[in-house]
Formats: sequence, C-alpha cells, structure tokens
Amino acid sequence: MATKVKKSKRELNEMLQGYAFIAPAILVLLVFSVISVLFAIYLSFNKVDLFTGKYTWNNFSNYLNIFKDPRSLIALKNTALFALFVVPLQTIISLVMAYVLASRDVKGKKAFRLIYFLPTLTSSSALTIIFMFLFNINGPINDFLIGLGLYQSPINFLQEPQYALKVIMAMNIWSTVPYFMTIYLASLVDLPHSLYEAAEIDGANAFEKLRFITIPYLRPITTYVILTGIIGTFQMFDQAYIFSNGSGGPNNSTLTLSLLIYQNAFGQMPTMGFAAALAVVLAIIIFIVSRIAEKLNGGK
Repeated sequence: MATKVKKSKRELNEMLQGYAFIAPAILVLLVFSVISVLFAIYLSFNKVDLFTGKYTWNNFSNYLNIFKDPRSLIALKNTALFALFVVPLQTIISLVMAYVLASRDVKGKKAFRLIYFLPTLTSSSALTIIFMFLFNINGPINDFLIGLGLYQSPINFLQEPQYALKVIMAMNIWSTVPYFMTIYLASLVDLPHSLYEAAEIDGANAFEKLRFITIPYLRPITTYVILTGIIGTFQMFDQAYIFSNGSGGPNNSTLTLSLLIYQNAFGQMPTMGFAAALAVVLAIIIFIVSRIAEKLNGGK
C-alpha cells in the first residue's frame, strides 16, 4: 500500500513538473491565440468607436453588411480567383519538377535546386518590388514582348485591372513552387525504388509510373501542399498591399479579404467591428475550403 502511495505521489510530481515546463507556452497560446480569437469574435458583434473606446452591441449587423458592401464581394471574388488559380498550378508544377529531378540524372541538379530555392529565402516584400520593376511599363518584360513582335506598344501591367492580379499570381507561384518542390523531393527519396522496377518490368512508361505509383504515394504530402497553399492564398496581404500602395487598385482588382480587413481596421475611418466580422468570415471560409480539399484528396 505504501509503495502505491509513493508511486502515485511520484507520478503527481512528474505531472506537475511537466505542466510547469509547458506553462509558458500555454500562457502564450492563451494570450495571443485563444483569447485574441475570442475577443475578435466578440468585436464582430459590436460597433467599436476607437476614439472613445465605446462598444455598442449590434447583433449580426456587421456580418449582414459584408454581403451589402460591394467592396467585400469584390475582395471575396479576387481572393477566390487567386486561390483557384495559384493553388493547383503551384502544386502541379512543384510535383512535376520534383519528379523530374528525382528520376533523372540531371547534371548540376544540386546547384539547380539551390539556385531555384533562393526566392523562398527572399522576403515577399522584396519579391513584390522586383516584380513591379519587371512588369513596369518601361520594364524588361515589356521590352521582351515588344522585341518578340508580340505587341507594338508596352502594356501597363501594374495599372490595368485585367493584368494586375495576374502579375501577383505569377509572382506567388514563382516564389512558392521551390519550397513545395523541396518537400516533394524529400518525400520521393523514401519512395521504394523496387516499385518503379516492378512497373518497368510490366512495361509502364514514365507517365504511368507517375500516375499509378508516385502520385498515390505522395498523397499525404499533396494534402499538406494543398492545405498550405489554400491558407496562404486566402491570407494573401503584403503583396497586394505593396503592389497597390494599400488601396487594392487599380479599380479594386488587387483587393483581397486580408487587405480589406486591414483597411477597415486601420484606415482613416476605422470600423473595427466590421473588420473583425470579415476576419471571422475569412477564417470560416479557410476552414471549409480546407476541409473540402482534404476530403477530395482522400483525407479523413
């Protein structure tokens, strides 16, 4: 009996010591995550006057105003289009590049991987400025297109609504593909080579090996890549902010939900309650779309 009491006391002491070690992390999580999220939800049901600090309960008015505000609908459309084009393309390109590099004896393969991975190490702010220079009306891209004879006069990519968001899409794909390609490469290292040998004996070509062996084997990694891409594209803010100088222009063509949240929270006439409602809606959309993508990719 005494032995059991000593054992239970020792287990209790070990448990308390464990909680003591993780207490700082739990405190940080509570303050900066759980409490912040709950406070944002509370704000979304209030009209907030930042100058007086007064909170006025207004039920679901902020949420209803989202669907009445034309700029909110435009931001939702831009964000959805951005995710719809960027996520599939960056996933497919990174998978194909990883497959080629892993299955072919390419000279300078390690050097290529290192050079191609460099954009991932560069801040998105710097990349945005570089792409703004490249696609400037007097930039290298226009010079190249005119030199090929495709256009007679330069295109104002940065100021024409039909091109502005596409430039940001191209930049996002170019900067994220190397990271996802590296993840795929790391997973392909563990893929049993005997599967490819057996497929070759059965007469499978490169495309069939990719379709029936590589893609099914990499399904968990693909799920991670898709979910990461969805979260990143729906939260896209800094690139649109720098590209449009915070306005979402030209003609709201680069206005995203994250940028609209920032404008309403910290603009000249801040509406913090409306911004909080937008943030809650954005979080719900990300959760729903992520779950749908996970289910479609064979997740539980």
